[in-house]
Amino acid sequence: MLNKQGFDLWAIDYDKTVQISEENNAYPFAGYKEILNTIYNEVMSQKEAKVLDIGLGTGVLASELYDHGHQINGIDFSSKMIEIAKGKMPDANLVEWDITNGLPSEVIGNKYDFIISSYTLHHLADQDKVLFIKQLASILNKNGKVLIGDISFETRADLDACYEDNKVYWDEDEYYFVYEELASSLGDDYNVDYEQISHCGGVFTIMKK
Repeated sequence: MLNKQGFDLWAIDYDKTVQISEENNAYPFAGYKEILNTIYNEVMSQKEAKVLDIGLGTGVLASELYDHGHQINGIDFSSKMIEIAKGKMPDANLVEWDITNGLPSEVIGNKYDFIISSYTLHHLADQDKVLFIKQLASILNKNGKVLIGDISFETRADLDACYEDNKVYWDEDEYYFVYEELASSLGDDYNVDYEQISHCGGVFTIMKK
């Protein structure tokens, strides 16, 4: 897994790297645009929403929402990616932060209509994901939603099949979502819906009951 310095160095070419993977319908970014578009359309169903983007990267998705009048708050641990994103969204509230430490104080005191995250949470171990998602759900407004687009699978068997097809490129330091396992771990206090978009990616919609 890349460290902070690695992501800083990758920032300039990040979007190009993603594009090549997506255009080839290849792991890990197959379906990338459709995944982001699914999240975008959900947020756009509400006007002037307060949005928190976890791991906003260069602001590809957040800047589109920003341009349509949504209030954008964002977290990323790469100062270079935040610099690029800030250039697209000068009035957004962006914080440099490592989510392995939970949420920063600038975020915890607020409430959000949508908390979005794309291709970030797979850096957390499965148990840490569950705890972090519960923390995110606790700062949602009433009827708010956590929307996660990431490398993900319906079942463990689906993940294993993808691994067999991509052993050479597989990142052993990443922990990919499995819908049936996440839904079970979050328990009965949460509604968890999942849409599989590509052979290695999809979108979760999570709401606290």
